[in-house]
Amino acid sequence: MNYLAHLFLARPTADSHFGNLLGDFRRGVDINTFGNAVRLGLKNHYEVDRFTDRHETVLAAKTLFHKSRRRFAPVALDIYFDHLLIKHWATFTPQGFDDFREQSFALLEKRLPSMPRTMQLSIGHMITHDWFEDYAREDGIAKAISVVAKRIRFANTFHKSVDDISEHQEEIEQLFLAFFPELIAHIENEGPENKSAPQFK
Repeated sequence: MNYLAHLFLARPTADSHFGNLLGDFRRGVDINTFGNAVRLGLKNHYEVDRFTDRHETVLAAKTLFHKSRRRFAPVALDIYFDHLLIKHWATFTPQGFDDFREQSFALLEKRLPSMPRTMQLSIGHMITHDWFEDYAREDGIAKAISVVAKRIRFANTFHKSVDDISEHQEEIEQLFLAFFPELIAHIENEGPENKSAPQFK
């Protein structure tokens, strides 16, 4: 899952938000330098990804991408699922999206000094330029996918994943709506943060 979904499935604390995004910046980082709440958030991140990658509806969604781009389908779906989460936000929580975004950005800012350098740069940029505003729009998704495509260090057609999404938009949306409630329920019941019920700062 992408940043918004990971934050949605985190606890509303600075350490949890930090840990739940740390999974994308884990390489070369000694996690033992962080407190238990951050490490539990990291474990939660991994559990979200594990459940997502194995779920039958997500596997079905990946097959909708052209075979030449299927290797990039997980990344494209992560980004597009954030868009669909915003689109159907009220289905999953009574908290308004704008309130959630403001709260999450404030919590992440509290832990920016503690983040690995690469994470500081990415999360700082996400907050400053409000990536979620882009994710809320269809053209913003195309922009996000294009940015990722440019970061890939070899020739690729990842940017054309937008065409696959456009062609199968309704089907992907229905698969997401079947999948995401199951992910929420799984994390509520089996998520490391919820099972451990730690006392957060």
